[in-house]
Amino acid sequence: MDLKRADSPYIAFSVTAFRSLLLGNTLVHIGASAQSLAIGWEMYQRTDQALYLGLIGLTLAVPMLLFTLPAGYLADAYDRRKVMMAGMLGTTLTSIALAVFSITRGSIGWMFALLFLDASFHRLANPAWSAILPVIVPKEMFENAVKWRTTAFQLSAVLGPAAGGIIITQSVPAAYIFSAVTTIVFMLLLSGMKIPESSRIPRGKVWSQIAEGIRFVWKRQVILGAISLDMFAVLLGGAVYLLPVFARDIIADPPLGSSPEEVLGWLRAAPAVGSVLMALILAHMPPLRRAGRTLFMCVAAFGLATVVFGFSRSFWLSWIMLFLTGFFDNVSVVIRQTLVQMRTPNEMRGRVSAVNSVFIGSSNELGGFESGMVAHLFSPVISVVSGGIGTLLVVAAWSRLFPKLRKVDRL
Repeated sequence: MDLKRADSPYIAFSVTAFRSLLLGNTLVHIGASAQSLAIGWEMYQRTDQALYLGLIGLTLAVPMLLFTLPAGYLADAYDRRKVMMAGMLGTTLTSIALAVFSITRGSIGWMFALLFLDASFHRLANPAWSAILPVIVPKEMFENAVKWRTTAFQLSAVLGPAAGGIIITQSVPAAYIFSAVTTIVFMLLLSGMKIPESSRIPRGKVWSQIAEGIRFVWKRQVILGAISLDMFAVLLGGAVYLLPVFARDIIADPPLGSSPEEVLGWLRAAPAVGSVLMALILAHMPPLRRAGRTLFMCVAAFGLATVVFGFSRSFWLSWIMLFLTGFFDNVSVVIRQTLVQMRTPNEMRGRVSAVNSVFIGSSNELGGFESGMVAHLFSPVISVVSGGIGTLLVVAAWSRLFPKLRKVDRL
């Protein structure tokens, strides 16, 4: 198979550095997904309160809001490989520390502190990672690279919870050690990669450089609309943080007598299975047409599937609805990432990626906090169903607020 043919669906794999980056990043996401499953399960088992699941989201959101924009500046001003290595080293140490505290039944407060540090180191590495991809992959291959990157990301989101579900049935601390091992492997791969030198911004004017990235996004309706649509949809429509509650207390017919831990692993994997399928479909398709209209339709379908999941008590109906949330969400990920990276100059990609991460990442974590709070005050079902309805309302509002985004054709 000739990977370098212009019409090859695998053309991005002809770039050696892309293959290494994709492999390392996939392993890290598998480890992080397993760790995320473990921390949610451990907190719910030790406290028996959905509120603590929401507090996990809040703990992860604060570093996102505090450190992502400065990390974007670091990605544009310093060697992006070194910035990533520093972040990965930090997450390795915090994962090991989480394992130690889990084994010794350390205080919940210290567990949250370690989770905060882990998220902070992830924030340090993320903008640099996003900004490296357009440097190592030629422009004409970039949409194909994004499709395969989202495929690998969602595949890791399938394998991570599945691996985590298996691991935590034997040992919760082992899931944290597993995550540490994956980051060590990624650092080894990263150290051997050949990454072309790229221009860097002058150092010193930190806040003015950060503000420049924010202004760039604010003045471009297509980028701002795509980022904010995804942010509010995930903020309102995410049900992932409440899955331990659904797995243990709501699902009435677990398959073949599965344990609650195994049900949780299957439910956490369902969105990723849907995303992988959609990503494989997109990777073998020509470049997207009517991208803006497709984006709005898929986010609406995501919200509708969330509503049905909230009402379901059947394992299989719940699994299918979660599958559909991932299936439709993958399209918005590909469209948003391609729009943001291809319409941003290289010297600003770190900062713009950071702004994008603040929007999207904080929506994931704050969405978890919102879901946990509403579930605590009312019920998990009300939390999920109201969030899905909110997503549908956001789609209707954004289609009027951002007409240029709706009219985007080719990426």
